Amino acid sequence: MKVSTRGDYACRALLSLALHDTQTTSVRDIAERTGLPQPYLEQILLALKGAGLVRSKRGVGGGYVLARDPADITLAQIVSAVDGPIVAGDFGEPHANGACDHEGQCVLLAVWADVGETMRRYLQSFTLAEVAARARGPVTSSIEPRPEPRVPTRAR
Repeated sequence: MKVSTRGDYACRALLSLALHDTQTTSVRDIAERTGLPQPYLEQILLALKGAGLVRSKRGVGGGYVLARDPADITLAQIVSAVDGPIVAGDFGEPHANGACDHEGQCVLLAVWADVGETMRRYLQSFTLAEVAARARGPVTSSIEPRPEPRVPTRAR
C-alpha cells in the first residue's frame, strides 16, 4: 500500500494544528508552516471537516481547529478521511467455501486482505498526540520500530 499525497498532506496539516492547538489557524498559515499548496490544502481540510476531524470558524480570526483531542485522532482516521478505506488493493473479498474461480486467486485475495488489515492496525496505533510529541522532541530520521504486528489468520 502507498499512502497518497492527499493522505500525507492531511496528516501534515493536522499535525500542524496539533502543534498549535491553542488557536484557530488560517489555511494560509497552515500552508506556510507546512509548505503545502494552499488550494489543495483547502480541499483536504474540507474533507477532514466532513469526517469530523476539524472544525472551521469564519470571519476575522477564522480558520481551522481540531474537532477532538489529538489523543483521540489516529493516523488511520486521517488517511481514511481523505483516501477512503485503507486496503492493499482493490481486489475484492476472498471467496468462501472453495468457490475460487482461478488458480491461486483465493489465497492471494486473503493475503492482500491481511496486508490491508495490518496496515490499518499499524496506522491506528499512532495518535496525533504521539506524533506531535515526537515532532516537538529531538529530531530523528525515523520512527522507532514497534514490535511486529500479529498477522491475522483467515480461514482458507
